[in-house]
Amino acid sequence: MSPESTSFAGRSALITGVTGQDGSYLAELLLDKGYTVHGLVRRSSSFNTERIDHIYQGPQEPGRTLVLHHADLADGVALVNLLREIRPDEVYNLGAQSHVRVSFDAPLYTGDVTGLGSLRLLEAIRASGVATRIYQASSSEMFGAAPPPQNERTPFHPRSPYGCAKVFSYWSTVNYREAYGLFACNGILFNHESPRRGETFVTRKITRAVARIRAGLQDRLYLGNLDAVRDWGYAPEYVEAMWRMLQQDDPDDYVVATGQAVSVREFLDAAFEAGGLDQSRYVRYDPKYERPSEVDALIGDASKAREQLGWRPTVGWRELAALMVRADIEALDAELAGARVRVDR
Repeated sequence: MSPESTSFAGRSALITGVTGQDGSYLAELLLDKGYTVHGLVRRSSSFNTERIDHIYQGPQEPGRTLVLHHADLADGVALVNLLREIRPDEVYNLGAQSHVRVSFDAPLYTGDVTGLGSLRLLEAIRASGVATRIYQASSSEMFGAAPPPQNERTPFHPRSPYGCAKVFSYWSTVNYREAYGLFACNGILFNHESPRRGETFVTRKITRAVARIRAGLQDRLYLGNLDAVRDWGYAPEYVEAMWRMLQQDDPDDYVVATGQAVSVREFLDAAFEAGGLDQSRYVRYDPKYERPSEVDALIGDASKAREQLGWRPTVGWRELAALMVRADIEALDAELAGARVRVDR
């Protein structure tokens, strides 16, 4: 029986990082399939739930239950208690300090949250005795300087504290699978974007700037290395691959990518073209956005995911750039219209 034809009503899942880009799309996917979704949220003095407010606030539809829990990947005891309380069928570990450039400025924090946080979760699953399947969000940044195309057999050569922390998480996941028999999978996802991408990531920084320049709110866009080559896909499609990994008979590790090589400059050109602007008039170089050690090219070979998971990307990078620009223009237009209404009152 294929995963698409199976009923998942009554299943439950725990998502760390539920308020992030991937966490919000994954929550939607699982809710649509009938899961009860539990999301892990760090306690903070400010709210950071805007990506899931549309499914969390107000009355929830029958059969679509999202429950948020305050806990932290730094607190292993709390993780054990939470797992024993909700006994999820599936766990998706998406929580991390996920910005590569920031990891150079905060390497110890990145190592603790992104690296040791995953180990605490694995150990909590083992210690709790809860029978569950776990997905670990691994990253193409683990490959770093390894020549492309990169697949599941490519040796890791990380070039940032973030990449190093992800390599630690990857091998910890493999170790717990082999040592304790956990159903644990690594999804080695290459860059994946959407209108929900954080505003400091280069793709969203570009598309948001297009909207602001069009509206007369921004004069310049400052960027670092425009020659870096990446493999950009659409985030909602990538969370489908995460789910498919945990529906297999046996746990394994998979690269998820489009296989298309695109430079930052090409994405920049496409985004400004979608907004009807000439990027050469507005974009300037700023060395502060350069990494201490650069990753020149990340291009994934997702043959294994295609063959074993039946997963294929459908949104190309040009379409992705255009849809992100449209979303940012529409969001800014709505924000400005709301501000005008408030002023008129």
